[in-house]
Amino acid sequence: MCVSSDPHSAEKNPHLTEASPGAGMTTANGLSYRQRIQVQAGNLPKPTIWAEPGSVISQGRPVAIWCQGTLEAKEYRLEREGSPESWDRQNSQEPRDKVKFFTPHMTEDYAGRYFCYYRSATDWSARSDFLELVVTTGSYSKPTLSAWPSPVVTAGGNVTLQCGSWRGYEGFLLSEEGEHEGSWTLDTQPHSNGETQALFPMSSSHRGTFRCFGYYRNRPHVWSEPSDPLELLVSGVSRKPSLLDQPVPIINLGQNLTLQCCSDVSYDRFALYKEGAHDLTQRLGRQPQGWLSQAKFPLVHVSSTHGGRYRCYGGHNLSSRWSAPSEPLDILVVGLYEKPSLLAQPGPSVSTGHNVTLQCHSETRFDTFHLAKEGSGAPPLRLPALNTAGTFQADFTMSSVISAPGDTYRCYGSRSSNPYLLSQPSAPLELVVSGSAPQDYTVENLIRMGMAGLILVVLGVLLFQAWHSQGRPQDTMKT
Repeated sequence: MCVSSDPHSAEKNPHLTEASPGAGMTTANGLSYRQRIQVQAGNLPKPTIWAEPGSVISQGRPVAIWCQGTLEAKEYRLEREGSPESWDRQNSQEPRDKVKFFTPHMTEDYAGRYFCYYRSATDWSARSDFLELVVTTGSYSKPTLSAWPSPVVTAGGNVTLQCGSWRGYEGFLLSEEGEHEGSWTLDTQPHSNGETQALFPMSSSHRGTFRCFGYYRNRPHVWSEPSDPLELLVSGVSRKPSLLDQPVPIINLGQNLTLQCCSDVSYDRFALYKEGAHDLTQRLGRQPQGWLSQAKFPLVHVSSTHGGRYRCYGGHNLSSRWSAPSEPLDILVVGLYEKPSLLAQPGPSVSTGHNVTLQCHSETRFDTFHLAKEGSGAPPLRLPALNTAGTFQADFTMSSVISAPGDTYRCYGSRSSNPYLLSQPSAPLELVVSGSAPQDYTVENLIRMGMAGLILVVLGVLLFQAWHSQGRPQDTMKT
């Protein structure tokens, strides 16, 4: 740390006693080690101590420790707990109520617990509160931070944040930034997979950004690099957005897919969450034509990890709460297993209005079969696979078929271990539909029956008139 020279370094004070030799020793960075003193608290108020830009500093970055006393101060001293020498001292300069102890390069040697005090012309102050100065070093690999069961929490719910590492740290510290800034430390516990971990239970009232650090007990002020940030999403406050996909929810390995979260509410940001994941992706909202707000989430070079059930949420910049979730959207990734076969029973030619069964089968073990109509954009039909003498099969009965010429179907297989990863598609099957579509003749028949009845009435009237006209001449002859 950079210090000013002090022509009165040998000056004694009746309240001070020398504890060790070594006055005048200096580090390569300019920090002076001086004689440590024992301070008897006087009547001066204790100073305030703080670090800039903060108390957690990356190795090699600059840091300043400030000590603020009163305008009566003539000299300030900085000490680190456990060190036999005073770390630094400065004469007061205008304004005299505070001084800065500065180093341009933070190292592990500077990490520790600091306090400061000052003297006036006649007395020494009590020491300040402690300042925990921490260095993060790249020689300690960063741990992982995840949320269980997920980073999406309903209001009033609970979540557990898990910090873990393969390095074998003896303790983890969890830090929260935002509305409820704070930190928690826990000793590590062994995990069944060989990792060390610590579990931090949290409630939905904690809505900031979290990071965790690993450390060893013999060097508690030397931490690992921070984990990737994790933000908890507290949902269920405002109206849900819509989640759309372009072009279709069935995507081949290596292709690109864009998910769109849209809303008629003017949200400032959107979050996309994949069910079962331990983090989420955020994007700023914009105002496209037809929607008040929207965000696009591109999935580039789709791999097997992209398959799953997705939901999105909308939020506002000035709020830590998010909307209700969108309706789920299933993304199915194609290409992991051998393709099944697709047949039509009794055949691919069918008369309109009749039934046809599309049979998907394979000798490869599948738990579910999916039937998709090409070009429809609709989610595929799903049926559980039946095991018949080593052949796995599902029958999709298409009733009251009214199909345009050239409608083509394909089927896929999946396993229960990952239902969103599909096989290669079957060969395409085109249904040939013949005949006219059946019509509803109910109204027409009623009209015809009405006309027939009217004709019968007219005929009856004519017959009656004919009969009546034949009877009149007979009456005249009688008279």
